[in-house]
Amino acid sequence: MQPTLVSETLLLQPLEADDFEGLYAAARDPETWAGHPAKNRFERDVFRSYFDFLSGNGGTLVAVDRSSDQIIGCSRYYAAPDMPGSISIGFTFLKNAYWGGAWNFGMKKLMLGHVFDSFNEVWFHIDPTNIRSQKATAKLGAEHVYDANLALGKDPADWKCYRLTQAAWGQRCAKSLPS
Repeated sequence: MQPTLVSETLLLQPLEADDFEGLYAAARDPETWAGHPAKNRFERDVFRSYFDFLSGNGGTLVAVDRSSDQIIGCSRYYAAPDMPGSISIGFTFLKNAYWGGAWNFGMKKLMLGHVFDSFNEVWFHIDPTNIRSQKATAKLGAEHVYDANLALGKDPADWKCYRLTQAAWGQRCAKSLPS
């Protein structure tokens, strides 16, 4: 699940080894990680470990602002460990200059449009302390279904598990602008 997806403003393309510097440039501002559990991910060595994880596990798409041709973040498709046969979207971050509904919504719109060709629902796993991501996911139309302790990275951790159905996404897209 590493397609190339394109809109008027955004390009999502498979992560490659030579994307490190561009992706790190998007990640090196401490403000980008201020509300995230991994508050020190702006540090080069910490980010390198994250990048290596993304590279080694597949499914990651690099987000490129088509007007500047700069990498602005990434997101990833992955299988939910507790939902066999399902698909999840996560490990998403955007450079803080791109925060706000339009960019995250645009990225998710491309990814969800692609995945709903094959799946009827998508899962999102969000750290309980990451309020920004919880709110953004709810704005997509996803609902918090349960909490679980899952190994999505190196070690098991607590996650809030949100589900977005194809029907709820269709209703969300019927609205003209992201809220």
